[in-house]
Amino acid sequence: MATIHFELVTPERAVLSTEAYMVEIPGSEGDMGVLAGHAPVMTTLRDGEIRVYAKDGSTPQHIAVRGGFAEIGENGLTVLAERADFAV
Repeated sequence: MATIHFELVTPERAVLSTEAYMVEIPGSEGDMGVLAGHAPVMTTLRDGEIRVYAKDGSTPQHIAVRGGFAEIGENGLTVLAERADFAV
């Protein structure tokens, strides 16, 4: 199973750095599912929730985010959010 490297940072701290099967992000134009091998793209984020899937079919980890940017590239997916909080 191919994985994608996912980094989530805020201006205050590094929130999460992990390998994931898939990450869903709240893009400003709609939600995006990001898998390994995704085409390079940059997008702004709207307030919403990031869902991180460790493996296919697993229960995702939920992280609430407020605004920011996402970059998908050769090194994986990097999200710079204005604010990020793990769902309880």
